[in-house]
Amino acid sequence: MKILFNVRTPLGKQVRTSEEYWREITTYKHPQLAGKVHDVELTLVDPERIKKSRSDEHVYLYYRLIGKYVLCVVVKHFGDEGFVITAYFTGKEKEGTTIWEKKK
Repeated sequence: MKILFNVRTPLGKQVRTSEEYWREITTYKHPQLAGKVHDVELTLVDPERIKKSRSDEHVYLYYRLIGKYVLCVVVKHFGDEGFVITAYFTGKEKEGTTIWEKKK
């Protein structure tokens, strides 16, 4: 399995995804993300906001405005590492507890 990216988030977590899994996301789950891997990496490295999932204490949602839409990258954390579950464009953020926000 070849790693597509492995980046450090503002929470100090190393988050990765593989080329194979990214291909699955962009082929079956969210084809609008094809060619947007840089935006996903940027959202993880320099998000505007990070929220904790309301349904899973180990899942975090990283948000960043990309153009006129918000990119949400969903990550499962375990210890100091994590992996991308999915990513998608949305019109608004999900409800949840904000645990980190970019200083303006």
